[in-house]
Amino acid sequence: MNLDELQVNDNIINVLREHGITSFYPPQAEAIPHVLNGENLVLSIPTASGKSLVAYIAMVNRLVNEGGKALYVVPLKALAHEKYEELKLFEKLGLKVGISTGDLDDSDLRLFRYDIIVCTSEKADSLLRHGVKWVDEVKVLVIDEIHLIHDSGRGPTLEVIISRFKALNPKTQIIALSATIKNATELSIWLDGKLIQSDWRPVPLREGVCFKNEVKFDDGKVVKVEGTESKSLERLVENSVVNSGQVLVFVNTRRSTISVASNLGTIIEKNLSKKEKDDLENLLDISKKEVTELTSVDQKLFLCIKKGVAFHNAGLSSIQRRVVEKGFKDRIIKCIVATPTLAAGVNIPAKRVIIRDLWRYDPNFGMYPIPILEYKQQAGRAGRPRYDKSGEAISIAKNKSQKDQIFNNYILADTEPIFSKLGSQAALRMHLLSSIATNFINDKDGVYKFIDSTFYAYQSDVFALRDDIDQAIEFLTENGFIEQINNDQLMSTLFGNRTSSLYIDPLSALKLKEALETSCSKKTSDLSFLHAVCSTPDVRSLYLRKQDTWVEEKAAKNSDMFLLMPPNVSSEEYEWFLSDVKTASLVEDWIDEIHEDGIVNKYNVGPGDIHNIVEMTSWLLHASREFARMYNFECVSDISDLMLRVQYGCKKELLNLVSLKGIGRVRARAMFNEGFKTVNDLRGVPLKRLAQIKTIGEGIAKNIKSQIGESVKGEDKELSEYTEL
Repeated sequence: MNLDELQVNDNIINVLREHGITSFYPPQAEAIPHVLNGENLVLSIPTASGKSLVAYIAMVNRLVNEGGKALYVVPLKALAHEKYEELKLFEKLGLKVGISTGDLDDSDLRLFRYDIIVCTSEKADSLLRHGVKWVDEVKVLVIDEIHLIHDSGRGPTLEVIISRFKALNPKTQIIALSATIKNATELSIWLDGKLIQSDWRPVPLREGVCFKNEVKFDDGKVVKVEGTESKSLERLVENSVVNSGQVLVFVNTRRSTISVASNLGTIIEKNLSKKEKDDLENLLDISKKEVTELTSVDQKLFLCIKKGVAFHNAGLSSIQRRVVEKGFKDRIIKCIVATPTLAAGVNIPAKRVIIRDLWRYDPNFGMYPIPILEYKQQAGRAGRPRYDKSGEAISIAKNKSQKDQIFNNYILADTEPIFSKLGSQAALRMHLLSSIATNFINDKDGVYKFIDSTFYAYQSDVFALRDDIDQAIEFLTENGFIEQINNDQLMSTLFGNRTSSLYIDPLSALKLKEALETSCSKKTSDLSFLHAVCSTPDVRSLYLRKQDTWVEEKAAKNSDMFLLMPPNVSSEEYEWFLSDVKTASLVEDWIDEIHEDGIVNKYNVGPGDIHNIVEMTSWLLHASREFARMYNFECVSDISDLMLRVQYGCKKELLNLVSLKGIGRVRARAMFNEGFKTVNDLRGVPLKRLAQIKTIGEGIAKNIKSQIGESVKGEDKELSEYTEL
């Protein structure tokens, strides 16, 4: 199908043409007439087959012709930013594109100004909870990566968003984008939509297994891997780089990403040209300027990047991940060694994908094979449109038996069917409370009717589910989240309303309420509130290691400070209690300004883990402060200060300075140590003096001056003369 055949506004065609689109792939050509006709659609095709473009055309065509809004829902913040940048191209049509991934206790009033809104699934759910009025104007709802409905974490939220839109505005067109899944037909029936399913790819994919430097592909061909290295993985990577190809290597642990990348660096570096080495040095120079606290992880990453390779895992900070992803997209980094999280994230294709590990360790089950869908997502990253004529996904076998097993169980196998995860008590209590608090449901019959509209009910017998539903309602009633009036009507309490709008698990709210009530008659410390927050199910606690004996010692020493009663030492719950104490201790070290690298080494975590824990802890402290207004108002001020300290990672004395944009805890501490203890102390200070402070420099000094409303005219020349001297 050529662009000229597209039955849309000429201005849309012009934008697409400017972006280099002249024709459509077969699955796109099959899907586009249906979405232009306003039909619901499930588009289940491989990675890089152009799913998003179908959704983009449907949205902009509908909005240009009819007005209204479109909502594009993605699972990850990084994906949201990627889609936002792509959709900005259509602003030439007069459409305004916005993005929202942040505060979940906020209706984000600015969004009403935008025509197309990109957000994460959690943010979309939060907007529904806050009753934003513009939801009624949504003409097109796009759910990207809908196969994640199978994920126990994000799946229930995705499912509830769709179900509520179906009920609130049945005329909303729903477009669901998915990887190839076995039971996509079930999804399409549930959504009352057209199913377009295909294995077609713009870059043909060959899947194979490597054993003893010989690869057997699914097309029957057997290829010898040329190279000087003796081990299969190293030889495959060397072969790729020598032939000017980029390569992704998937392994099963964070530690392996670092060790394998470090090992491959020596091989890759030997095959780099002078220009490629210079490009890597430039990338490093830019990257180092973004880092305020250099950690051992940064040092290892920079050492790898210098050699043309990088590692990528969930322990990296957002800055580190961004550097790696951009360096690879710009074809400067030749190889990324990653955990499977990369395969489910932003679009980063490579000519060759090497899957070293198809087994993963679980503390409860030992080593077990990864799902076929996960393998297919990794393999699907092979082949770069516009660069490669074909892509190769190669798994590595340790013996002949494993070679046959990989071929039969992964390469030749169908992906697993996906199933709803809404049936867990945690998911039911959270989403039922939300539905009642927003008056979407107001009686038991309404509850059953709502659940009956979900994918969960489609795959099950709703009458068989009533016990689970009744159990969730009983929990919410007994714990004061909702009230039953006349044994039938359901109404949310003030506690229930606030819990729902704060977007936390009702069980977390109960723990925070208990902690606040206890704090009324007890001496408290920072650790008191941090432990309470880290004891909630919304915070994923750190594992205890054998060498973490200090945690139990700390727990005993601070036993009088805990607001939640510690379990008996001999009980099974005691180890979980210690894990919570360990997690709270990490946050305590963070606000005591312990260097990030010290935290990385002490707790065996990555910078990304620190920031994830800090972000969640900060959010739950915000929730604690809101509940404190209801249950212990005297705590509000202390919790507010603690929340800010967690947000910035500093002692209380720096809170005034860190309020300046671009001034984190490191720069604030440097200024404080130079005698500038508040923002007011910076007024009237010469630009040259500010620039002299360690970690500040000219650019930051000018930024500070601008924020406090002081001109730097006349000081620029003086500063440049001083710098030259």
